[in-house]
Amino acid sequence: MDQKVVDLYREFREGILDRREFFTKLTVLVGSMAAAYSLFAVLDAKADVVAEDDPRLETEMVTYPGATGDVMAYLARPREEGKKPAVIIIHENRGLQPHIKDVTRRMALEGFLAVAPDALSPLGGTPENDADSARTKMRELDGESTQKNFVAAVEYLKTHPLSTGKVGCTGFCWGGGMTNQVAVHAPDLVAAVPYYGRQPEVEDVPKIKASILAHYAGDDERINAGIPAFEKALKEAGIEYTVYIYEGAKHAFNNDANPERYHKEAAELAWQRTIAFFKDKLKT
Repeated sequence: MDQKVVDLYREFREGILDRREFFTKLTVLVGSMAAAYSLFAVLDAKADVVAEDDPRLETEMVTYPGATGDVMAYLARPREEGKKPAVIIIHENRGLQPHIKDVTRRMALEGFLAVAPDALSPLGGTPENDADSARTKMRELDGESTQKNFVAAVEYLKTHPLSTGKVGCTGFCWGGGMTNQVAVHAPDLVAAVPYYGRQPEVEDVPKIKASILAHYAGDDERINAGIPAFEKALKEAGIEYTVYIYEGAKHAFNNDANPERYHKEAAELAWQRTIAFFKDKLKT
């Protein structure tokens, strides 16, 4: 690969170039915007924030019992001994992609036992290197059974031998909506952080026992339409909650594998808030 491209990409990842500058320069180097986006996908797929073989972590694929049978999940944890509070990571609508595994490792490095279940477990798991196929398969899932599979992850982590018994949950896009459903249906969940997720039905909100930290993009009209009713229901039910809206950011702003959506400033601030929230709720 041309060293100029590699150097340009490094500057982007390190924040020296913003996204617009990066793609403008990359387009000049490769000849077209389409080629620039294709090349970026290749580069970014290899650019995990936390490498798969990071020596500070133990990672593995595990299974736990769910409503549809064994649920496959990616587990990451610090190598250091001792029990850790646990966090469920719920993927977007393309299954358990490398990006979400990377997010799981990032969470583990913050001192958590982190587990990312694969919603497509009943269909054989997320296809490798085929996000479009995974998205199609996601539409085949039974909603109620899928919800129960993620709720079952709370019990799995609550009783895991390496867990302190305190469990939180976060998810993105489709996973943000599922995080809200886990909060509704898992009374043992301590903390929930939905990222731009569909809100639960108002009548279900009083069932929530967890503290809520919700992140939304400023440019996300469809999802944001549900915020006022959600906030009103949370307030009336006496549930501890905080809502942040990141102006200038689009839906899926946390996904740094998606250059059209990723918003570096919003993603980093939301992540800092998420980690602080989990440390406060799960480590005390």
